[in-house]
Amino acid sequence: MPSRKATTAALVGTVASAALAATALTALAPSAAAAGTTFTASADAHVDSQNPGTNYGASQQLGVDNSPVKQTLLRFDVSGITQPVTRATLRIHVDDVAGAESSSGGTFRAMSDTSWSETSVTYNNRPSISGATLGTLGTVARNTWYEVDVTSYVTGNGTFGIGVTSSSSNGADYDSRETGTTAPQLVIETGSTPSPSPSTTPPTGDPVLVGAGDIATSGSGDGVTANLLDNISGTVFTTGDNAYPDGTASDFSTYYEPTWGRHKARTRPVPGNHDYHTSGASGYFGYFGANAGPSGRGYYSYDLGAWHVVALNSEVSMSAGSAQEQWLRADLAASTKQCTVALWHKPRWTSSSSHAGDPSTGPLVQALYDHNAEVILTGHNHQYERFAPQNPSGRLDTARGLRQFVAGMGGASLYGFGTIQPNSEARNNDTFGVLKLTLHANSYDWQFVPQSGKTYNDSGSGTCH
Repeated sequence: MPSRKATTAALVGTVASAALAATALTALAPSAAAAGTTFTASADAHVDSQNPGTNYGASQQLGVDNSPVKQTLLRFDVSGITQPVTRATLRIHVDDVAGAESSSGGTFRAMSDTSWSETSVTYNNRPSISGATLGTLGTVARNTWYEVDVTSYVTGNGTFGIGVTSSSSNGADYDSRETGTTAPQLVIETGSTPSPSPSTTPPTGDPVLVGAGDIATSGSGDGVTANLLDNISGTVFTTGDNAYPDGTASDFSTYYEPTWGRHKARTRPVPGNHDYHTSGASGYFGYFGANAGPSGRGYYSYDLGAWHVVALNSEVSMSAGSAQEQWLRADLAASTKQCTVALWHKPRWTSSSSHAGDPSTGPLVQALYDHNAEVILTGHNHQYERFAPQNPSGRLDTARGLRQFVAGMGGASLYGFGTIQPNSEARNNDTFGVLKLTLHANSYDWQFVPQSGKTYNDSGSGTCH
């Protein structure tokens, strides 16, 4: 099997299904009221019967096979857990080289011996892999993440060893910790964190929609906002420009996956113009898979409690009579929900000094207004702005107007403001954060949740039409 290249592999495709106790990421799976902590492997290596005296601790590849026999050893040091563990998940990434894929991803077992040395373990001195079976992966694809539920084994702080074996001669190859962003991970979820702040307290029964746009770059802002999501339950939205600079598979793997990627299972995104720097936004659709709606289209809808959520695509035609506009009108007409929120990338209204409001979104705004929708969520401008309810002409309409938020503070460098537009009620451009909507049966609450150490806040409520 060829060795892994030194460059970080691009993450494409969706998480595939796994067999037995192994679990794949599930679209639309809302998180429980839990806090998640991710630990990377403290040591990993594979051993090879064909070279029984060779140590592979520095290899960027972890092999599992039965001809020749290859076994993988993983070790995680878990500390700082102060609440009961509600779920522990091993995440492992298949290498992006020819032959790394397999019809048999291997069997994952607990190990009692965790004293082996990454720099000296060989096939000849390998520890026994004979503990309880934690899960088994079936077919695994190249350049794809997989998950194994290890909750029965990882129950708190300590050192944990996991061994991977295969009974198939069609072996798989995974990425080791030497690869960096695609290293094996152990994700620990616990109960609600002690004394949570009001901004992160889970709602009592009503669903939450939380997120932002203009997210993942080479900077640290996306990590800051991903940390906020760790403590907010609900469905995560994005308002486009998910992975900079060009929305390539590599951009998603390198920048988005290590931060917001840990919330991918509960994320419903929309694309932005930077996602379309890659032809057809193939990196975006490949990364989010079914969570982004029909591949290549970029618009879809779903229900969340008493609300109808419409995700739209400002990077394809929005004109009256276009496929998207006709679909939107039919979708809204078919909805049985009283309340509706829509989201896309480019805002109809904005006070930013960088990008002006986009009038081409007007037909979408008109369709939403005609069907008495409540809220529009957008991004594109890297800042936060809230408008009062308006009609499609931009005039104040407190009876049945649409309240638009610009939520472009997900992590990319922030923009300045220019001329403040009519009906702009709140603005901020020096704080990363997420916008949290709590969706009640006939109303909604909004709250800007700021990055740690910042104090800007904006909150309020609105009623459904």
